[in-house]
Amino acid sequence: MKRRKKKNSEFTSFLRNLPEDEVTTVNHFFQNFSKHCALNKKGTELLRKDFENALLHYHSVGTPLEKALELLSIENLGGFYIRPPILWYTLDDAAKIYPLSMKPGQMEMFRLSVYLKENVIPVLLQMALNFTIKRFPSFATTVKKGFFWHYLDTAKRRYNVKPETGPPCKPLNIARSASQTFRVIWHQNRISVEFFHILTDGAGGMQFLKALIAEYLRLCGVESGEEGIMKRNDLPTAEEIANEFFRTETTEKGNGFMDMPATQMSGKLSKTKPCQVIHFRMDATSLKKAAHEHEATITAYVLSKMFLATKATTDELDGTINIQVPVNMRKYYPSQTVRNFSLYCGIRFPMTEITDGPELIRQITEQLKIKGSREAMGEMMNSAGKIVSMLRFIPLVIKSPVAKAIYGFLSDGIFTTRLSNMGVVTMPQKYADHIQSMDFLLGPAVLNRATCTIITFGNTATLSITKMTTDPSFEEALFRFFCEDGIIPEVEGSSLYGN
Repeated sequence: MKRRKKKNSEFTSFLRNLPEDEVTTVNHFFQNFSKHCALNKKGTELLRKDFENALLHYHSVGTPLEKALELLSIENLGGFYIRPPILWYTLDDAAKIYPLSMKPGQMEMFRLSVYLKENVIPVLLQMALNFTIKRFPSFATTVKKGFFWHYLDTAKRRYNVKPETGPPCKPLNIARSASQTFRVIWHQNRISVEFFHILTDGAGGMQFLKALIAEYLRLCGVESGEEGIMKRNDLPTAEEIANEFFRTETTEKGNGFMDMPATQMSGKLSKTKPCQVIHFRMDATSLKKAAHEHEATITAYVLSKMFLATKATTDELDGTINIQVPVNMRKYYPSQTVRNFSLYCGIRFPMTEITDGPELIRQITEQLKIKGSREAMGEMMNSAGKIVSMLRFIPLVIKSPVAKAIYGFLSDGIFTTRLSNMGVVTMPQKYADHIQSMDFLLGPAVLNRATCTIITFGNTATLSITKMTTDPSFEEALFRFFCEDGIIPEVEGSSLYGN
């Protein structure tokens, strides 16, 4: 015998206590909702309940009904929930490898987080996602298998937010029908979005997070200030979903991806990955000053400290340390795409050449200039295109093992660790006034014991370390090297997730 689904009794009581004219207004509001939603029965019920819960919240804080209905205007749904899912997207060249190279419990993930000055209101965050997702059609997708390649198929559904539980960047279950390829989670005052890298890179992910936060704060009553933010009700453009790897010039040269194995840190790999996350929050002005004293960028300066800390974290006396540094191709080819448009370079030194002092920073700066140049990245992009073309007509059922062999350059084994610098992130002042800080995490690696990221918001530069070992040597050495330069990080972090 089937159980009857319970109605939202709290909302029913709320309606009973409204004046008759306001009940009529609410009924008209939900009649309009029905005109904008054609999801399956469960999806429709959940989406409608989101509106009901938001109205209950506004009532509980004394927001007049008229104002609440204005904030929750049904028109903000657009046609997303009423139109059939007809769009699909080929994967960009950078994304093609991710579903091929996955193993059980392993997925290329990254995470962007905003810390607000007040705790999150979950019902309003859910509504913010309901309104924002239509602006990012390539994110409202699920991974499907084609004959030759995986692809992204539109998934018209209610995309839900959840309280955060467990370690960050857990693999998503993309085997399920219409499964999400990103997740929005919250904890106290933190809102995080975790992306499967097949969707986007850090720059595209940040566009989504900023739009989501702007919409959430609008629903909280913050006056709109959307300069530099993708507006929820603007129509998506072809440029925003473009595969830019096809639109850049190619060269005759090709930069091979294969490389020699790199020395790894010596800590024992944990069973739970990541086993810990640590944040170094530093004064951005002091960090910038220290870098400028060496005529270096912040990336080069931090890399020098990472090389020293890594050398202090391995028992090997010989070998090579190689740090992967992503390069945002938008700086060479201006683009509006929110899909992947990044490559990487490897900064490599024999351990015997890693010594503290200005010469290390000078050599790092030189390698970044050469290996991260437009010419070098163009050669790498050309090689990537050739590999994709070579695999093009191989059926997917046999392509995966072939791709894993060819794409061996992506293996953790040729890198010791990674550093990804998101740079300075800004928000309109009306929103920035409500934000405490931001951070950025890379998902767990297979062999690398730690990976690092930097993001700067306001005058706080946050260096985050994703740990795959309980050995504390790397972060302790890194902390010491910063302190020796007069930069005293404020250390925050999780307890151990497991071992």
